[in-house]
Amino acid sequence: MTTLKTKDGTTIAFDKQGDGRALILVTGALSTRSSGSNSELAKLLAQHFTVYSYDRRGRGASGDTKPYAVEREIEDIDALIGEAGGSAFVYGHSSGGCLALEATVKLGNKVKKLAMYEAPYNDDPQARKAWCEYITSLTEALASDRRGDAVALFMAYIGMPAAQIEGMRQAPFWGGMEAIAPTLAYDHSAIMGKDGSIPVERAARVHVPTLVMHGGNGAPFMRETAKTLSKAIPDAKLITLDGQTHDVQPDALAPVLVKFFAG
Repeated sequence: MTTLKTKDGTTIAFDKQGDGRALILVTGALSTRSSGSNSELAKLLAQHFTVYSYDRRGRGASGDTKPYAVEREIEDIDALIGEAGGSAFVYGHSSGGCLALEATVKLGNKVKKLAMYEAPYNDDPQARKAWCEYITSLTEALASDRRGDAVALFMAYIGMPAAQIEGMRQAPFWGGMEAIAPTLAYDHSAIMGKDGSIPVERAARVHVPTLVMHGGNGAPFMRETAKTLSKAIPDAKLITLDGQTHDVQPDALAPVLVKFFAG
């Protein structure tokens, strides 16, 4: 693990591995650089690129200078790009893809190519209403420091049964999720916005080659969102990863990313 200081003095922890063009991996909600399949994906990609996997602010070994702003997270990515020599490819998963899009718009040609997998925007009116209700409840839970309830709200929102959530609350890993629960507000109410709709106007300001992906076995709205984003971004390609869900398997994703970034 290595650390750097960003513009506002926040410590950002990251791992660097591999050789070649720089590639920065941006994780989604409740994820760190080492959680889930993130470390496995980094290892696969490090066979082709210099991979920077990092803990976003408020997670893992990184700091969390207040107050939060999306611009500070973009500065974190900018600092990693500086560490990489001034330019990099960027890949973002889920709400990490939303942040990666915002960073690409802001940082211009420092980001050479952008890839996104299932950015969870949703234009359906009922979904937008449900999102607003979730954001309200999430804000209330975090304001009263009910971190476990905040995590449970997110799990329920994405469709996890109540009994399963209750079982998870008794598991050893639950404490780790509670520790980074405040970052749910970063990803959702700040980066994705109050109604979670697709930011087509900002997407149209992405002027680098972009790969927009979704899973063939994922939620139907993810497919529609990916289609909308790929049409809004001027130089975008849309790919369906057959058999994949939102929790995409590294061995299915890595070859697609390698082909796109190395091409």
